[in-house]
Amino acid sequence: MLASLPPPGWADEGWLPFDVALHLLAFSLVLIHCLRTSREAASALLWIFLALAFPVIGPLLYLLVGINRVQAKAWHKHNSDQKFLSERKAREDEAMPLNYWRAVHKALAAEPADPYARDMNSAMNAVLSEYPLLGGNSIEPLITGDQAYPEMLEAIRHAKHHIHMQTFIIWNDRIGRQFLDLLKMKAKAGVSVRFLYDRFGSTFALWGGLIRKYRNIPNFQIEGWTQANLIKRQFQINLRNHRKILIVDGKVAFMGGINLQLKNISTRRNKAIEDYHFKIEGPIVQELHYSFLRDWYFMTDENPEVLLMKEHFPSTPAKGESLVRVINGGPTGDGQESLTDVFFTAIGSARKQLLAVTPYFVPTIDILRAFRSAALRGVDVRLVVPQENNHVYAGMASRSRYDALLSAGVRIFERRPPFLHAKALIVDNILSVVGTANLDVRSMRLNYETNLAIYDSKFSEKMKKIILDEISMSDEIDLLTWRARPARYHFIENLCNLFSPII
Repeated sequence: MLASLPPPGWADEGWLPFDVALHLLAFSLVLIHCLRTSREAASALLWIFLALAFPVIGPLLYLLVGINRVQAKAWHKHNSDQKFLSERKAREDEAMPLNYWRAVHKALAAEPADPYARDMNSAMNAVLSEYPLLGGNSIEPLITGDQAYPEMLEAIRHAKHHIHMQTFIIWNDRIGRQFLDLLKMKAKAGVSVRFLYDRFGSTFALWGGLIRKYRNIPNFQIEGWTQANLIKRQFQINLRNHRKILIVDGKVAFMGGINLQLKNISTRRNKAIEDYHFKIEGPIVQELHYSFLRDWYFMTDENPEVLLMKEHFPSTPAKGESLVRVINGGPTGDGQESLTDVFFTAIGSARKQLLAVTPYFVPTIDILRAFRSAALRGVDVRLVVPQENNHVYAGMASRSRYDALLSAGVRIFERRPPFLHAKALIVDNILSVVGTANLDVRSMRLNYETNLAIYDSKFSEKMKKIILDEISMSDEIDLLTWRARPARYHFIENLCNLFSPII
């Protein structure tokens, strides 16, 4: 202990010990960088505090995860998307295969009949100019893997030309092997298979050797999404692809929150994770397919002539009455947050009722205020979250926001186990927003996500019934009881909340 103290009289002699000088230099660099970079005040103050309070560790953490490299890295994806878009437009000439794509947009581009829905859609037009609202779609909710997996596997079995699939998590278990074995079988039968998985989300499958078993199979291309590559000097592990999309023959699609793992089905010992997936037919399948191909092109640089072939975009007649538009979110390189804008607009448009389901409620401050504002103006706002979270710190951070919501009149329901991983937002039985995005900072700013905005009162009624079933299996939080909890809970929750800008 004494050996670490500075020698007597060091202050009088006008010099500092080397380790103190090094710490002050590192702290100064963090401080200068924070002040030069535009970021939220809470996040900047947190990093400045960490750099000052924790020598070496604080500045090192800032160097590794605190410096916002997202926009710079996002430009790579943004530029790739724009290049692929130009390739698509070049094929929308009358004589080119994607002439049908243009015809679909002209013939089935739609506008909601309800005036309030038109206002919401008009706001989305400005944010989602590349994704038109298309009519003539059929959407079927599938609850848990118990309902989703059989439908997905059946569609794969009947594939004739191509199967394109992406997931955030594939696990090295019976479900992961079942899907990959079937994809392998179809590839050997001559069907073109492309499978895209997120390398971070599927770490155990990757390290466990599952992926390696399915490489070098004719007609079966398998690719891992990552923007962390030491060879290419890419160190960004935050930009994850959270999408789950399956396209079969360009005619039927599946998307939602369900990953490929055993936890998503019921067994003798455990109930399935509570989650929502959707079977989709109609013209919007073309837009979801394009989203997949755009991601695939970014990771593989495969020839656009092949990816944009006419067989990938077959004639897709109307199948139902739902008006649907794709909401793709993710870092764009210019700081725009399309998902935040869409959620804020949807919540702000609510007049009577707002039902929200999310596993992680750690939203940006504007989304939090939108919920409060809706409740304060008399909207029936109900938020359903899991009682037991699979990420304890996220659950704690979520609970730190309860008081602000409850005091404004938002009703909060904690769904009893099994774990609730579902995502849905229902506005006035007019608009439903479903898909992969959670109501948290990561989904809004860091992950690549795909949601659907659906204008269909019948579909909204179906989703409302599903959510009311979740509420019937939940415990409602009472404000006075919540405030009377022991102080240690407040402390832990607020501590976790401090790290919400950087988790």
